[in-house]
Order: sequence, then C-alpha cells, then structure tokens
Amino acid sequence: MPEDRMSPFYMMDYNAKFEFPPSEKPKGVDVHPHRGFETVTIAYKGSVEHYDSAGNHGIIGEGDLQWMTAGSGVLHKEFHEKEFSKTGGTFQMVQLWVNLPAKHKMTPPKYQGIENKQLGRYPLSNNLGEIEIIAGSYQGTKGPANTFSPVEMYNGKVKKGAKVSFELPARFNTGILVVEGSLKINDSDVAPVNNFVLFTHSGEHFSIEALEDSIFLVLSGEPLNEPIVAHGPFLMNTVDEIRQAMRDFGSGKFGHLE
Repeated sequence: MPEDRMSPFYMMDYNAKFEFPPSEKPKGVDVHPHRGFETVTIAYKGSVEHYDSAGNHGIIGEGDLQWMTAGSGVLHKEFHEKEFSKTGGTFQMVQLWVNLPAKHKMTPPKYQGIENKQLGRYPLSNNLGEIEIIAGSYQGTKGPANTFSPVEMYNGKVKKGAKVSFELPARFNTGILVVEGSLKINDSDVAPVNNFVLFTHSGEHFSIEALEDSIFLVLSGEPLNEPIVAHGPFLMNTVDEIRQAMRDFGSGKFGHLE
C-alpha cells in the first residue's frame, strides 16, 4: 500500500490490550525528537505521562488524548504514569502520526491535552451508545482538536445492535480501527477486533452495525498530495529538509529535555 494511501495519517501504532505487571520503574520511551508532523495519542486503557522541550507536561488518562504538534522541532518523552506503573493493569492505546502540510512543517510546537469530558458527543437513539468527536464534526457536533488540514476523527462506543451511518467526502482517505467487539460494514463485511478497515473512494456514505458491544476509531482526512520523505522521527517533503532537521537536532535547536 503506498505510504500516502491514508494521507494525512502517516503512521498508526496500535497497542492492543496488554496486561502489564506492577513495576517501580515506569516503562516507556525516553527523550527523542520529532519534526514535520503531529502525534496523537489516544488512551483506551491505562495512562501515560508526557514531557516535552516546549515545557508541556500532561497525563493522558483512560479516555483522554494528547495532540502534540512537533512542527519545527521538539523533544519529548512518554512513560507509563507512575501510579499505573506501580499497580500494573490493562494497557491499550493508539498513537497516530498526522502529517503537516508543507506550508506548516515549521510551525511552532504546540500541545493539546484533551480530556474525555471535553470531547464532542452525539448520543445514538435507544441508548445504544454514542459517537465521541475528537476532530471535525459528526451530525453537527464538533470536536475540540485543532488541525492544520481537514481531519475527521471519532470514537464510536456502541452497544450490540447499534447501527450508525457516516457521510464523508469521497476524496478523503478513510479507515476504521476496531478497538473492541466486531462490526458489520455496509451490511456485508465483518470486521473483528484489532482489525483495520480501509475504504475505497467510491462514495460518500458507509454504515456500521455492532455485532456485539464495540468501540471503534474512525479516521478520515483530506490527502495532502505532497512529496513525503521520512527518516526516523522526521517527516518532511525533501531530502534536504531531512538533512537540515538532523543538523538542527544535532546542534540543539530542538531545545533541551532531561
């Protein structure tokens, strides 16, 4: 599959449910750089603590998310939140890399810590669940995340038998991650848990039916249609920009973080 097939989403790192034993030393990823894109971390189970060189700090608890714009360059680190680490438990998260348009690659770093209570909510009829809106809008209900290109991002949290319809532009790249349960797509294909559904561009409508109590993540966005050159933690448009990112990181222009 071409690397721009889900543009502006470049990468999805999905940590399916995993039981971590108690640990006095939090597990995680130590200081590392990013430039040219945004990271979006969604916590379904467990909690993560974030620090970055722009001075931001936050705890991403169950149901919450973090939207970090690396932009011109930032250092950050993420570890299991201390109390979660001490007690252990179920961990389940998604981290996305959302590419930035060329004109915004060097935007100043930004941090959006979004708690679950801040999400837009669209209740389904018959108390069969709800759609949480992270970015974009669903049925007129908007999400709180600010984006640099058109992005729609929703969590569906539905009960068995729920039927939900979506309408998104045919030109958008659209997919669904099944986080819990199983879904029937467009009255035909069954998508089980921990599977990703990639849609074609043949129409603007699709529907899901929950075959059991389910959670799913809808990702949809307008493709950037720009060159992509990736190298490790940098996502740019040209090789020269990658080389410049490496020089800037090496010379300390991404800031400092212990």
